[in-house]
Amino acid sequence: GTPGVGKTTLGKELASRAGLTYVNVGDMAKEGELYEGFDEEYDCPILDEDRVVDELEDRMSEGGVIVDYHGCDFFPERWFHIVFVLRTENSFLYDRLESRGYTGKKLQDNIQCEIFQTLYEEAVLSYRKEIVHQLPSNTPEDLERNLDQIMQWIEQWMKDNN
Repeated sequence: GTPGVGKTTLGKELASRAGLTYVNVGDMAKEGELYEGFDEEYDCPILDEDRVVDELEDRMSEGGVIVDYHGCDFFPERWFHIVFVLRTENSFLYDRLESRGYTGKKLQDNIQCEIFQTLYEEAVLSYRKEIVHQLPSNTPEDLERNLDQIMQWIEQWMKDNN
């Protein structure tokens, strides 16, 4: 999902409830300096996607990992059994991004990214359509519903695959 939709909040809580490993790709890249440059226009580092995949390969092959990142087209398809794209209404998203200090082009482009479903479409093009799901992420109630729904999915997957 777009920055600010609640991926980190959902991912950390889900990992805690399900006993899974949570990986925030942005934090991992920062810690390991997995960058290939700096984007002046967006005032942020440019991710070295190949190094990120190399860094995650062993953990992903073990399974039980929640991966949190806004893009997905560079991750191997074999890594994921299910993909969730969080969606947030613009009024909520605008306030969240503004409170993070997003301004100007960076703020506008992230709002447009959400309006045009850019990351959902990327996910549908990157993975089998039937494993990609959109979830609303506007309110604390949405968060609880999403956690319950994903926990049910995990429990069913465990029954079916163990």
